[in-house]
Amino acid sequence: MRALLLSFLIVLSAAHAASAAENGITVRDPWARATAGQSKIGAAYLTLVNNGSGDRLISASTPVAGSVELHATVQDGDIMRMQKLDVIDLAPGATVAFKPSGMHIMLVGLSAPLKQGTSFPLTLTFASGKAISTEVPVMGPGAAGPDASSSGTPGHMTPAHHH
Repeated sequence: MRALLLSFLIVLSAAHAASAAENGITVRDPWARATAGQSKIGAAYLTLVNNGSGDRLISASTPVAGSVELHATVQDGDIMRMQKLDVIDLAPGATVAFKPSGMHIMLVGLSAPLKQGTSFPLTLTFASGKAISTEVPVMGPGAAGPDASSSGTPGHMTPAHHH
């Protein structure tokens, strides 16, 4: 009887883990660029993957900034402008990327510069009431993202081969 109960609990917990993964939003590859000097503005980038029903990102917050805004970069004639977004829709199964020259999470009123090699917490709040907290690593000032190691970004070191 105990073995039967134990196997039932294992199946139940496995089913619960699968449903949690299927019904949720996942944050992938969060990162930010180091800020220069005493700049009070920074930006964070990440990818949201919606494995569940539709939801909307309605706000973000971090203790390192006075306020956080959701922005898109839009072309207006020959000029690139930032446009504030009130919400970002996440359709079921959607992947939404925040990246340089695209949508980004603007950090306004930084309490201190973002320094390479550090990280800061970021909380994303959704219309469903769900909140996801993630730790955002700070990369170099010219970084192109966590998976752009071959792009020759400033500060990227390639090991030298000695014979």
